[in-house]
Amino acid sequence: MTAVSATRERRLPLRPAGRLLRLELRRNAMIWMLPLVAALFWFVVYRRTVAYPPSWSLRVMSMQTSVVSVFVPTVVGAGAWVGSREGRHAMTGLLAGTARPRWMRQLAAWAATTSWVVVAYLVCVGVLYAVTASQVSWGGPLWWPAVVAAASVPAFSALGFAAGALRPSRFTAPLAAITAFLALEISAQFIHGAGSPWQISPLVAGPWNIGPNEGVATFYHYLPDLPIAQALFLAGLTAAVLGVLGLPAAAGGRWLRRSAAAVTAAGLLVAGTAVALAGTGRLDPHGLIAIPALHSAADDRPIDYTPVCSAAEIPVCLHPAYAAYLPDVAAALAPVLAEVAGLPFAPVRVDQAAATYHSATDNGIEVRLAGGLSGTPPVFHLVLPNQVPGPVMTTQEQAAAVRVDAGTAIVAGVVGAGRDADPAQQAIMLAIVGGSMSDPDPQVAAAASRFAALPAAERHAWLAAHVTALRAGQLTLAQLP
Repeated sequence: MTAVSATRERRLPLRPAGRLLRLELRRNAMIWMLPLVAALFWFVVYRRTVAYPPSWSLRVMSMQTSVVSVFVPTVVGAGAWVGSREGRHAMTGLLAGTARPRWMRQLAAWAATTSWVVVAYLVCVGVLYAVTASQVSWGGPLWWPAVVAAASVPAFSALGFAAGALRPSRFTAPLAAITAFLALEISAQFIHGAGSPWQISPLVAGPWNIGPNEGVATFYHYLPDLPIAQALFLAGLTAAVLGVLGLPAAAGGRWLRRSAAAVTAAGLLVAGTAVALAGTGRLDPHGLIAIPALHSAADDRPIDYTPVCSAAEIPVCLHPAYAAYLPDVAAALAPVLAEVAGLPFAPVRVDQAAATYHSATDNGIEVRLAGGLSGTPPVFHLVLPNQVPGPVMTTQEQAAAVRVDAGTAIVAGVVGAGRDADPAQQAIMLAIVGGSMSDPDPQVAAAASRFAALPAAERHAWLAAHVTALRAGQLTLAQLP
């Protein structure tokens, strides 16, 4: 080597590492796994995710859980196979005399394996995001679930690589892949409550017991609290595992082993801090995990949006993410709204509202439907039934549920019927809504049938003249027409 080339070598210490990385990229075993990764993503992640309604929050949060399950065994197995290469081929002693320390060679092999998986991940997730963007009616993509899933790739690649390097064998790769997959899935069973530190698992995109819910991260912002803690944990885990590979004496010189020890300690500190932060989480009223140390009050504000409304005397207005539901919901409520339109205490508009979420006993979550009449002039706040995880209701079933639940609440608000509605109020509600009461009193049912048989104009005129007395409980069944 000439003096000039030696000087350049000292000034550009990263150049040899770059050449080593390029060499590892060309002969990495992960290249042959890419078709398998694409096939698994298609069958396990893509088809399941696009089957959900076109909602960014619903699809992307579901994607995080399923894509981690797909990539974990693949990346761990490939990492273990590459990590055990020197040991399987009995080349450790031969390579000990090379110019590059063993730890540098291992980091280059790990980086090449990880790079191929990251490329596959970005392509697969990019296709899913592009398809979702062409189908959604409102909102923009959520990036945090994709970030957490991406951060899991180097972490699990490092775990597999370390397993192969420390226990080189042709059986290490399949055993490591199976063990990692089972450990990840079993860890979810230890999640109890919003403050469980086990939520640090990259499988978790929100409260584990809620499951897919199209109302989460729609009316309010997606909270980045838990994803930040998960990304910190995965970064710390990656650093700690890779640092362990540099601790043995064969890994390199003293300064290199000290650097590896520092990296390991820093990684453990970051990962431990992230787990502790996850253990301080609480269930947000809007259905996500809030971590006080990472939470921003700005995320508690509702997202501004322009609702989509039906053209009627009493319009039905939904969140634009639910625009596809508007025709069915408006048609279901049209008969009820026509009966009460123009009456005192009748709503001037029906607005969709968000459900609220609260922790319950036995690791449960209570979903409260905060609907009802409020305001001046009165507005009825409608909470649509959740369609996922299923069974998904047909158009007729959803229309019937909306008409019975929301329709009954609207009429009850007009006639002043509370929990202890009198017989006359019950009869009017039964006549207008139909099927809103189970096993009604025969006299109430007879009065309801008599009132329902009247022409619509006559019913409306009678209600306009007697609604005040009806609200006050001054009418009997015999006084109903």
